[in-house]
Amino acid sequence: MKYLISISAVIFLSINIAHAKTRYVTDIFQVTLRSGKSTQNEIVRMLPSGTALEVMESDKKTGYTRVRTPSGKEGWVLTRYLMDLPSARARLSRAETKLAQAEQQLSKIKQESNVLGKQQNTLESERKKLSDQNRKLSRELARIKQISANAIQMSSENQRLKKQMAENDREIQFLQQENASLQDRSSRDWFIVGALVVVASMIFGILLTRIRWKKKSSWGDL
Repeated sequence: MKYLISISAVIFLSINIAHAKTRYVTDIFQVTLRSGKSTQNEIVRMLPSGTALEVMESDKKTGYTRVRTPSGKEGWVLTRYLMDLPSARARLSRAETKLAQAEQQLSKIKQESNVLGKQQNTLESERKKLSDQNRKLSRELARIKQISANAIQMSSENQRLKKQMAENDREIQFLQQENASLQDRSSRDWFIVGALVVVASMIFGILLTRIRWKKKSSWGDL
């Protein structure tokens, strides 16, 4: 850990002034925000790990950097305790939060998928019923044509059956379109959630590996 701190000090001491740039308190411990550029100056407050600070200026001679906190408080901190990126702990926490959100979204979509599946089954059942009814009507129409002796009555019954068949055909087409729409929506939702879970898992794995590496390096230096 001392080796890592020494490298950070060399990098940050080479920068003289960095206006309108954000850096973060290292995840090693809390650091002091002082009113001046030495340990003799008053401690304004303690800054916890991961605090985002706006860099106002840097003094490479004293090794201090003037910063502004998110609340607007200004002061000086040791430059070697600042990082260009949020701490690994903070990034890991964000990755875990995103992963949890992705898992919740996946669970929600699974529930919606189950509902859609039930609706799809219901629509398919209705379509089959209408198809069966349509076939029965077709047979009835054929029977009436064969046995009917009255041309007027046969014509009237024929028109009624044709009209009902046409209505059934339209309803079958509508149910088929609804069925296809439900399948497309379910497939799209599964694909999106799967991609989110994969990306969040990759980020989580990378950050977890970095934290373990840091811990091993820290014990090795000690």
